[in-house]
Amino acid sequence: MDPVPCNTRRVAMPGAPRARPDTMSQNNLQHVDDTTDPEGAAQALIERFLDAIWMERGLSENTLGAYKADLLALKRRLDERGVALVGASRADLLDYLAWRVEQGAKPRSSARQLSSFRRFYRYLVREGVVAHDPTAQIEMPKVGRSLPHSLTEAEVDALLSAPDTGDPLGHRDRTMLEVLYATGVRVSELISLRLSQINLNQGVLRIIGKGDRERLIPLGDEAQQWIRDFIDGPRMEILLDRQTESLFPTRRGDRMTRQAFWHIIKRYAARAGIEKKLSPHTLRHAFATHLLNHGADLRVVQLLLGHSDLSTTQIYTHVARERLKDLHGRHHPRG
Repeated sequence: MDPVPCNTRRVAMPGAPRARPDTMSQNNLQHVDDTTDPEGAAQALIERFLDAIWMERGLSENTLGAYKADLLALKRRLDERGVALVGASRADLLDYLAWRVEQGAKPRSSARQLSSFRRFYRYLVREGVVAHDPTAQIEMPKVGRSLPHSLTEAEVDALLSAPDTGDPLGHRDRTMLEVLYATGVRVSELISLRLSQINLNQGVLRIIGKGDRERLIPLGDEAQQWIRDFIDGPRMEILLDRQTESLFPTRRGDRMTRQAFWHIIKRYAARAGIEKKLSPHTLRHAFATHLLNHGADLRVVQLLLGHSDLSTTQIYTHVARERLKDLHGRHHPRG
């Protein structure tokens, strides 16, 4: 059975590794002797690890950045205690995790960091740098799976109507919000969109997602119209004589950052009177939840979201189920 889109005017239903970021320089692969330069040795090991997991798993720049931040945070704490990164014991890692909890870290954050450490030390064991994995006997913190924050369809309409489309930047923001809700792409995918990734004749976007996985996502009629109108007018007003392949440029002619777009969403949410706690993925969550509320097949939603595992998508069925229970309670004679 074909799934029914939640808001048919906006959401349509479907039918060689790149170079590692320049910040992860290949020069760091050179061996550094611990005895002559312990600081450089630790840095080099981290870079070698990042290169290895990038080549093996094709991880995104954001994921690699998270691994690096976790390992550098651990290294700083170990340095304060006079412990080398390669010499850390189970007790040293437990001390670090306990210290993080004292600083206010949540179980989910601790679990993510421990996962980073586990992968790093397993790599060191595999490469013969250390003999034992200090994370092997550390249990992963219990983390409950939280439901994603979503918006009602009325709240989405209010959010999308908040930008002043008479202003070129307001028109750009409205178009970005329309595309985000129409496709369910990640914010990082949205701000990275290039003109070459759009085919308005066929009404699809070509997205390169996590792990360099490519997927085609259909656009609803309304999102297509907003893109056409934006490209034909406001985009040229924003760029003036500058040239860029970025679909949604800033006044400077470059690509918007995730942080800048997050501030845009918060500003328009306040203008729309939305008081719920939002995240950069709020419209992505709304996209998935509303599709399921209107009968979309779970596997179709999985493909649209770019989830490699169906279990990741299944969390949205809980959100949709709450909606069904609410409808049943309000409309059934014995609800």
